Amino acid sequence: MDLGLSGKVALVTGSTSGLGLASAKALAAEGVSVAICGRRRDVAEREAATMPRAIGLEADITDPDAPRRLVDATVDAFGPIDILVGSTGGPTPGTALDVAADAYDGALDLLVKPMVRLAHLVLPSMRERGFGRIVFVTSTTVREEVPMLVLSNSVRMAVHGFAKSLAHQVAADGVTVNCVLPGRIATDRVASLDSSAAAATGRSVDDIQEAARRTIPAGRYGDPAEFGAVVAFLCSQAAAYVSGASVPVDGAAMRGHF
Repeated sequence: MDLGLSGKVALVTGSTSGLGLASAKALAAEGVSVAICGRRRDVAEREAATMPRAIGLEADITDPDAPRRLVDATVDAFGPIDILVGSTGGPTPGTALDVAADAYDGALDLLVKPMVRLAHLVLPSMRERGFGRIVFVTSTTVREEVPMLVLSNSVRMAVHGFAKSLAHQVAADGVTVNCVLPGRIATDRVASLDSSAAAATGRSVDDIQEAARRTIPAGRYGDPAEFGAVVAFLCSQAAAYVSGASVPVDGAAMRGHF
C-alpha cells in the first residue's frame, strides 16, 4: 500500500531507540526525510546514517529551548515539517503512595510541555499548506492503570486532553492529531520495567515476562516495527479522516470497550 508520504518531512523526538526509532524507520522506509533526536549526538547521527535521508540531532527534550532548535534544524535541512511524532522516555516508576507531589513537575516537563511547544511551532506552516500529521506516543496506562507507573497513569492523560482539543481546532486545515498507545512492546524501556518488577517481587525476569505474556491475547510482546507501521499509517494520506483518535497497539491486551 502506497501511503503517499514520499517527499514529506518528519521530526521524530525520542528517536534514538525504542518506539521513537521504530517510528522514524517506518517513515524513512516510505520515503520521508526524517530528523531524529536524542540526548546523545553520536547515537542520533549513527541511527540517522542507516536511513536514506535523515539527520541526527542532540536534544534534551525537557529543555524549554530544545523544541525550537529541533524545528529550526529540521527546516534548515529538509524544508517545512509535514509530520511531527512526539515520543519521549517514560517517567520514573513508583506507586501512588511512593511518588511525592514534586515528582509530577518532572513528568510534566518530560511528557506534556515539549509536546505542546512542538505542536505550536509546527502548526502554522502545516495549516498554511493544508497538510499536517501530529502523532503523540503515549501508553495504554491512560486507559488501564499500572500500579507501579503512577506518573505515567496520571500525566500522560494530559497529552490526550491536549491532542483531542487540538484535533478539533485544526481538522478543517487538513491537519490530523492522534495518539498511539503502546502496550508491551519489546523495547529497552519494557525490559527495564520487567527487571524492576522482578527485583521488587523476588521473582525472575523470565517469570515476570511469562506472566505478562499470559495477559496478552496475542501471546507475545509486540515488535517495535509493528508499532512503527501504525504510526506511519496515521501519518499517511489514507488516514486523512482519522483525527482525535487514541489507537492502542497492544495485542488486544486491554479489556475495555473504549
